[in-house]
Amino acid sequence: MAGIHERGTGQPIVLVPGIQGRWEWMAPTIDALAAYGRAITFSLCDEPTSGFTWDQDRGFENYLTQLDEVLVATGALRPVLVGVSYGGLVAAEFAARHPERVAGLVIASAPPPTWTPDRRISRYLTSPRLAAPGFFLGAPMRTYPEIKAAIPEATRRWRFALRQLVRVAAAMPSSDRMARRLHWLQEAQFGLGQPLDLPALIVTGEPELERVVPPAQTAEYLAWLPRARATTLPRTGHAGTVTKAREFAALVGEFAAGLPDDAPASRTA
Repeated sequence: MAGIHERGTGQPIVLVPGIQGRWEWMAPTIDALAAYGRAITFSLCDEPTSGFTWDQDRGFENYLTQLDEVLVATGALRPVLVGVSYGGLVAAEFAARHPERVAGLVIASAPPPTWTPDRRISRYLTSPRLAAPGFFLGAPMRTYPEIKAAIPEATRRWRFALRQLVRVAAAMPSSDRMARRLHWLQEAQFGLGQPLDLPALIVTGEPELERVVPPAQTAEYLAWLPRARATTLPRTGHAGTVTKAREFAALVGEFAAGLPDDAPASRTA
């Protein structure tokens, strides 16, 4: 199906991207995950390039329907669901509603369903277009300390930064769509009130480097996932899934390898 992107073979690992909505931002992560299974991803359905349909009135439910369509289209039976940041809410809610369809769940630097916007985000939601220039122009300054910590060697660091800048420039996010996703999140009805009996891995960065979702907020998922274990990706913050893509993929691969061997093999797309 157009709009679905795959790498590798074996155990399906389905990655749901973050609030920027574009799969291209996660390309290094998908390439790294392909060493451990059949890595599958996509852009969120309300991105014009996604190839999926969506309905304004359905709000956050659009993403759950899209994830269902991805699993059906790829034949990914009982995959490991990997949700990054905003995508963690999509993956977790899908797993809560369809636990029999998921082998395991990985939540990376994701806000919990109890999330509420802070003062900075509230200002952004009030006037996303006016706030967009400052938000995007300030992004390099906010992320550089984390990139420097993750990639200490200067040549490698600038090579990574240039490549990621090219990816971002080719898949520019929309301030309006990002604001809409946050509004949908505030209106969503989540089913994570009861404990979910599913193997899970919670991954966060270090508190001093994480400037988007405090690790303590991501750790709230432990209350709903009694079989989860939590780990910190050293020398990373919110972007550790990309800046330390190989290390993150190794964590996911180790987690997937330890899951009960009772999942049917997925068919080839």
